[in-house]
Amino acid sequence: MAWTRALLAALAVCVLLLTGSAGCGTSGADEQQNRRNDPSPSPVGKLLDETDKEGHRFREVEEEGAPDVGIEVQPAAGNSWNVRLTLEDFRFSPAGAKEEAVAGRGIVRLFVDGHPVARLRTSEYRLSARYVPHGTHHVTARLYADDGTVWAVDGEPVESTADVTASAQSESAGTGRLPEATGTGNGVLSAPGSVRRTEGRGFPDRGGKAS
Repeated sequence: MAWTRALLAALAVCVLLLTGSAGCGTSGADEQQNRRNDPSPSPVGKLLDETDKEGHRFREVEEEGAPDVGIEVQPAAGNSWNVRLTLEDFRFSPAGAKEEAVAGRGIVRLFVDGHPVARLRTSEYRLSARYVPHGTHHVTARLYADDGTVWAVDGEPVESTADVTASAQSESAGTGRLPEATGTGNGVLSAPGSVRRTEGRGFPDRGGKAS
């Protein structure tokens, strides 16, 4: 009878193994079904082959609801310049934000004559005179996503540019005079002490390129 007991024990082990396998199979199927039911996050916009001068790829989004930026530059004391941004459908990311593209969010990078000078998480900035020596310069604000890509519409980066003209340092140093500011905004002369010009999608020229 010993062999009978051994046979019964072996059969019991087989039943347990089969039951366990079935259970594992059911669990795997449930997990796959859950993955199908949970929608994966869709990518934001479309990555283009175009890049900025530093190699950051453009991330194109639809024009409707796309982020936008305007820039205004005014002379300040000490030959410096006050930069003020006007943002639309865009918010600044906090420091330490995850490096991924989130619709309508990111940072603003400030350029002078195409050279990067600051990464902004605020709409106001004091631009040092050392970045704007004597002569005419182009101050550009461009929108970036948190993953480093450039927000773009119709293949163009979302940015705005102001032209400023600084007088010679020796002419204003120690006199209390502010540096001169001249420029155009959509073909119209700017008011004294304030320069505004838009390119790309920078408003107020919403829906078209500035000349």
